[in-house]
Amino acid sequence: MPDIRHYEAIRAEIVRLLRKERERRKLSNYAVSQRSGVSESMLSLVERGLRNPTMELMLRIADGIGADLGAIIKKAAAKRRKRNAP
Repeated sequence: MPDIRHYEAIRAEIVRLLRKERERRKLSNYAVSQRSGVSESMLSLVERGLRNPTMELMLRIADGIGADLGAIIKKAAAKRRKRNAP
Protein backbone atom coordinates (compact mmCIF):
# COMPACT_ATOMS: atom_id res chain seq x y z
CA MET A 1 0.00 0.00 0.00
CA PRO A 2 1.44 3.39 -0.97
CA ASP A 3 2.22 5.83 1.81
CA ILE A 4 0.59 9.23 2.21
CA ARG A 5 3.28 10.95 0.10
CA HIS A 6 2.04 9.03 -2.94
CA TYR A 7 -1.45 10.50 -2.56
CA GLU A 8 -0.12 13.96 -1.75
CA ALA A 9 1.90 13.87 -4.97
CA ILE A 10 -1.19 12.90 -6.97
CA ARG A 11 -3.20 15.71 -5.34
CA ALA A 12 -0.43 18.20 -6.15
CA GLU A 13 -0.41 16.99 -9.76
CA ILE A 14 -4.20 17.35 -9.99
CA VAL A 15 -3.94 20.94 -8.78
CA ARG A 16 -1.10 21.62 -11.24
CA LEU A 17 -3.17 20.22 -14.10
CA LEU A 18 -6.21 22.28 -13.07
CA ARG A 19 -4.08 25.44 -13.08
CA LYS A 20 -2.59 24.49 -16.44
CA GLU A 21 -6.09 23.96 -17.87
CA ARG A 22 -7.27 27.30 -16.45
CA GLU A 23 -4.33 29.04 -18.07
CA ARG A 24 -4.80 27.17 -21.37
CA ARG A 25 -8.37 28.45 -21.49
CA LYS A 26 -7.12 31.94 -20.62
CA LEU A 27 -9.33 32.16 -17.53
CA SER A 28 -8.43 34.40 -14.62
CA ASN A 29 -8.96 33.34 -11.02
CA TYR A 30 -11.71 35.96 -10.96
CA ALA A 31 -13.54 34.27 -13.86
CA VAL A 32 -13.21 30.82 -12.27
CA SER A 33 -14.35 32.28 -8.96
CA GLN A 34 -17.48 33.71 -10.56
CA ARG A 35 -18.25 30.41 -12.29
CA SER A 36 -17.47 28.11 -9.34
CA GLY A 37 -18.42 30.07 -6.24
CA VAL A 38 -14.90 29.52 -4.86
CA SER A 39 -13.23 32.73 -3.72
CA GLU A 40 -10.28 34.10 -5.65
CA SER A 41 -8.15 33.94 -2.55
CA MET A 42 -8.97 30.25 -2.02
CA LEU A 43 -8.19 29.50 -5.67
CA SER A 44 -4.84 31.22 -5.29
CA LEU A 45 -4.05 29.33 -2.07
CA VAL A 46 -4.92 26.00 -3.69
CA GLU A 47 -2.86 26.71 -6.80
CA ARG A 48 0.14 27.72 -4.70
CA GLY A 49 -0.11 24.55 -2.62
CA LEU A 50 -0.98 26.41 0.57
CA ARG A 51 -4.36 24.68 0.99
CA ASN A 52 -5.25 21.02 0.67
CA PRO A 53 -8.47 21.06 -1.39
CA THR A 54 -11.30 18.67 -0.66
CA MET A 55 -12.83 16.65 -3.48
CA GLU A 56 -15.83 19.01 -3.44
CA LEU A 57 -13.57 22.03 -3.83
CA MET A 58 -11.66 20.41 -6.71
CA LEU A 59 -14.97 19.55 -8.40
CA ARG A 60 -16.18 23.13 -8.05
CA ILE A 61 -12.91 24.49 -9.45
CA ALA A 62 -12.97 22.03 -12.36
CA ASP A 63 -16.58 22.97 -13.11
CA GLY A 64 -15.63 26.66 -13.02
CA ILE A 65 -12.86 25.98 -15.52
CA GLY A 66 -15.04 23.74 -17.65
CA ALA A 67 -12.64 20.83 -17.17
CA ASP A 68 -13.31 17.13 -16.64
CA LEU A 69 -11.95 16.39 -13.16
CA GLY A 70 -12.17 12.63 -13.75
CA ALA A 71 -9.88 12.89 -16.77
CA ILE A 72 -7.48 15.10 -14.83
CA ILE A 73 -7.36 12.62 -11.93
CA LYS A 74 -6.63 9.76 -14.34
CA LYS A 75 -3.87 11.77 -15.99
CA ALA A 76 -2.32 12.69 -12.64
CA ALA A 77 -2.44 9.09 -11.37
CA ALA A 78 -0.96 7.76 -14.63
CA LYS A 79 1.88 10.26 -14.44
CA ARG A 80 2.60 9.21 -10.86
CA ARG A 81 2.56 5.50 -11.79
CA LYS A 82 4.89 6.18 -14.69
CA ARG A 83 7.27 8.08 -12.42
CA ASN A 84 7.33 5.15 -9.95
CA ALA A 85 7.69 2.42 -12.60
CA PRO A 86 10.82 0.28 -12.26
